[in-house]
Amino acid sequence: MKKRSARRILAAAVAVGVGLALSACGSSGGAGGEVAGGDYSGPKVTINFWNGWTGGAAPVLVPRLVDKFNTEHKNIVVKDVPMEWADLAKKMPLAVKAGKGPDVAVAHGDDVATYAAQGLLLKSESIVKSLGYSADDFPEGLMKAGSYQDAQYGIPWSVTPLGLYVNKDVLKAASLDPETVPTDKASYMDALAKLKAAGVQGEWVDGYVFTGTFEFESLLWQFGGDLFDKNVSKATFNSDAGVQALTHMVDLVKQGYSPANVAQDGNINALIAGKTAFNWNGVWQTTNTAFDKLQWTATAVPQIGTEKAVWSSSTHWMFMNNKGQDKNKTAAAATFVKWMNDNSADWPQTGELPASNSVRDDPALVQKYPNLKPFLDELPYAHYETSAPGITNATATVTVAVNEALTGKKSPKEALDDAVAKANTLLKQNADTYGE
Repeated sequence: MKKRSARRILAAAVAVGVGLALSACGSSGGAGGEVAGGDYSGPKVTINFWNGWTGGAAPVLVPRLVDKFNTEHKNIVVKDVPMEWADLAKKMPLAVKAGKGPDVAVAHGDDVATYAAQGLLLKSESIVKSLGYSADDFPEGLMKAGSYQDAQYGIPWSVTPLGLYVNKDVLKAASLDPETVPTDKASYMDALAKLKAAGVQGEWVDGYVFTGTFEFESLLWQFGGDLFDKNVSKATFNSDAGVQALTHMVDLVKQGYSPANVAQDGNINALIAGKTAFNWNGVWQTTNTAFDKLQWTATAVPQIGTEKAVWSSSTHWMFMNNKGQDKNKTAAAATFVKWMNDNSADWPQTGELPASNSVRDDPALVQKYPNLKPFLDELPYAHYETSAPGITNATATVTVAVNEALTGKKSPKEALDDAVAKANTLLKQNADTYGE
């Protein structure tokens, strides 16, 4: 997935007691006991930081953050090791078990539990406590996304909610008020009908993760459904809520509000080209330079269902359980994580929102990045990735269902039922693999 994240100035000297308790499943022999810290005052160490920011985020991550941290901390050198997210996931297990993995890394919310179940992570409750963090320091539910079997393994770093992007010139050309953006089903469908009458297909829906799956999941939650049951042992996205959500998307095609068979990224490209008015897309598009030539705005996704809800991804810091892990490096990594979270006010330049409430709630953030306001306003009702070992293989079936329904291969109900059956098989396999 496309990524972004970072923070602001609040350097606090906090005692860092780092508990190096080993993760539950198949420890690779990391060090045990407590690590005393403070603003790390031990011997000089070099810590390896693995992350997936290889593109536009890199110039923000390294010179503005990592290099600044290194300048301010004479006894810590952070070595930035960027790679593709998929490569990071492939390399991590063998590297950690061989004692050659990173000291600290960032992962998406739906990967943390998998790493924890593989024994690759150190439990971070004592780190969280010593840094002064609690669940209330981040958006509701986000801290839990970094947990596994009632233990904490991750500290939130960034969030990336979906929003509604609007080409104001297209609305004007169709004689719609560009300053009045639809907020609910009635106003949204009315706008689509008026756009259609003017010869414009107002929202292009696609059957890909970007962004069809994210739109479907937002609608699923809006209609009161969920992807899985509470224990993540059974897929539930073929509920009545799921059928309503996917039917809404399919009907956009059937009623001519969207073309059929939209290519991946075809919808955002159509918005930029002035061929459509609305696009459900992530906060990362606020950094899209192609928007510079447009009259555009972004707002919260409209409430199509019975309640407000929106999809959001997240990223989390993790402390790695390398074979023979140096406790000083882990303590230094904790200092780095706290500093990065405190200094993340300019991370929105990468298209991600800081997870830290204190940074995000500073009025200066919106003053500097006014396009972020609707995304910030959505966070109280955002839903984050499901946290469970191996979950990404099960959630991939959602995209298959969305694609099959939008391309007319199956009805919404049939597509969702078939996907749920496959997801349940995968969930059972995951339980067998990870001992759930």
